[in-house]
Amino acid sequence: YELLRKDSEYKKDDMVTGIVYETSQQFGAFVAVDNQFSALIPRRELFREIPVGTIVHARVTSVKEDGKLDLSLREKAFVQMDADAEMIYEKMKSQNGMIPFTDKAEPEMIKREFGMSKAAFKRAVGRLLKAGKIEIGEQKITMK
Repeated sequence: YELLRKDSEYKKDDMVTGIVYETSQQFGAFVAVDNQFSALIPRRELFREIPVGTIVHARVTSVKEDGKLDLSLREKAFVQMDADAEMIYEKMKSQNGMIPFTDKAEPEMIKREFGMSKAAFKRAVGRLLKAGKIEIGEQKITMK
């Protein structure tokens, strides 16, 4: 996609909309922002498959020296934490009030079950624990 430009006015933390035009196991998802600017959602930021043709709303995490944009589908950690905590709590409700693993689980399991990094999971679980909504046992997390 050499036709995509690298001279956008976007800067770090701006919200953008684009369309995924290619995916790569090695690099991530390539996005055409506003159908004209070159961007990438790096592999480390992808917690689920995003098919080609998907329209994404993302946050600019950096503007590279060559003008390409790096994107994230998630908000900044302190903003995302509340949404993640709510999602985990709702999933617990639908699973008889518990999750059969703790914040010590393997990162791949957390990514598969919740579509987030282990660090994001730990922040969200910490938020729920501090709010008194959950208890963490040896091998599971339960609702209070």
